[in-house]
Amino acid sequence: MYHVKEAFYSLQGEGARAGRASVFCRFAGCNLWSGRETDRAAAACRFCDTDFIGTDGQHGGRFSDAEALAEHLGALWPDPDSVVTPYVVFTGGEPLLQLDAALIDAMHARGFEVAVETNGTLAPPAGIDWLCVSPKGENALAVRAGNELKLVYPQAEAPPERFATLDFDHFFLQPLDRKPLGEARSTLADTTAYCLGHPQWRLSLQIHKIAGID
Repeated sequence: MYHVKEAFYSLQGEGARAGRASVFCRFAGCNLWSGRETDRAAAACRFCDTDFIGTDGQHGGRFSDAEALAEHLGALWPDPDSVVTPYVVFTGGEPLLQLDAALIDAMHARGFEVAVETNGTLAPPAGIDWLCVSPKGENALAVRAGNELKLVYPQAEAPPERFATLDFDHFFLQPLDRKPLGEARSTLADTTAYCLGHPQWRLSLQIHKIAGID
């Protein structure tokens, strides 16, 4: 049984594949925070701004098996005859609590390239085409290699130096989305300055928020 908070078609908003048309599948649940505000202060990740509780979001629900969910997600791709390879991003919450080889195989069978955005604390199943790890705080990484490491910055317990020698193709810093606006601008300036001083790291902005899309 898969529990999906929401699924939707949009543009990838962050990182190396920003701007790419994608089907997103947001799984319910996370291993670093319950999603409830009452638990935030004691959580292993305290800055998440995503709603991943339940299955009541757009195109969300409970799916009995991999074929049922793959069929549901495949129907969200708008042009089955396109020459472009369809692309699905599994996210959360923490997607590796639920994503398995059966679902990956079912998406591949429908012609999809499979991407995952994970906090990196759980080992991934085989067959993922694009693996993005976003470390959170002092939590130990089970995934130390992949396509993309995307670090929210700043995190006192997760400085970029801790991850700079890992085996990833791309290294991104993404400014922590703070409110009010003055603090957000300060975070962006600090992140930009770090990238300029450490060229291994590239700046990642959440272009879906800039463009006003989901």
